[in-house]
Amino acid sequence: MLTVLAPGPLATVQDDGRPRWASIGVTRSGAADREAAALAGRLVGNAPSAAGIEVTAGGLRVRAGRTLLVAVTGAPAPVTVDGRPAPFAAPLTLRPGQVLGLGVPPVGLRSYLAVRGGIDVPPVLGSRSTDTLSGLGPAPLRTGDELPVGGLVGEEPFVDVAPVRAPSSRPVLRVLPGPRRDWLTPAAWASLTGASWTVTSDSDRVGLRLRGPRLERAREDELPSEGLVPGAVQVPPDGAPVLFLADHPVTGGYPVLAVVATADLPAVAQLRPGDVVRFRSG
Repeated sequence: MLTVLAPGPLATVQDDGRPRWASIGVTRSGAADREAAALAGRLVGNAPSAAGIEVTAGGLRVRAGRTLLVAVTGAPAPVTVDGRPAPFAAPLTLRPGQVLGLGVPPVGLRSYLAVRGGIDVPPVLGSRSTDTLSGLGPAPLRTGDELPVGGLVGEEPFVDVAPVRAPSSRPVLRVLPGPRRDWLTPAAWASLTGASWTVTSDSDRVGLRLRGPRLERAREDELPSEGLVPGAVQVPPDGAPVLFLADHPVTGGYPVLAVVATADLPAVAQLRPGDVVRFRSG
């Protein structure tokens, strides 16, 4: 059992999400930075389906109810146990009553706490993930929540520490043309791939709003709602693009100019307000 003493700005339970439900209006959700979440699980020897905790901008404090093997990855938040520094991106044993705390990461946004056996909240449509857009899954963590630990384990872990690079606050993301590139002017594509874009404060797990040059539309008529995927760069009427993340809606009625390569989405998940991002064709 883990008891939440403080959730920080936002902490949610996340696993690999709930695929194959888009036909009934349910997006996949799951960990925004899938690579970091999967690494945390491997460090404690969890099965791939085990759930962990996604921590936004640090601030999480949890108390162990029994001996637990844990690991923290993602944005490099300072880790403490009972106030003393503890390793990051490495397996760590918590004794009964010990308190694990995460500080504010100097770069990146989302850190991941894995517990051997996984967080055992009730699954919804096959996943324990919190979907902040639809409200499916467990509510965001609150002070006093008690989280049971399950038994979704694999082989005993054998890695002492994972040599991971800190997230970049100025990544360059590869994009492919979207299905409605023709609804934007040719200059819009040149602006998207040639300018620098700043992440605004009204960004979340649904998507990032970006500030930069206005992207002009070539057509002003209405577009019927179409399917969306993580990484879709949609352009609303104000010309400011939205880059969708894990909790994106399954359909949208604005043209999608581009789609970010799936392999680059973990970098997107670590962007915080004020960070700068660039796009390149590829």
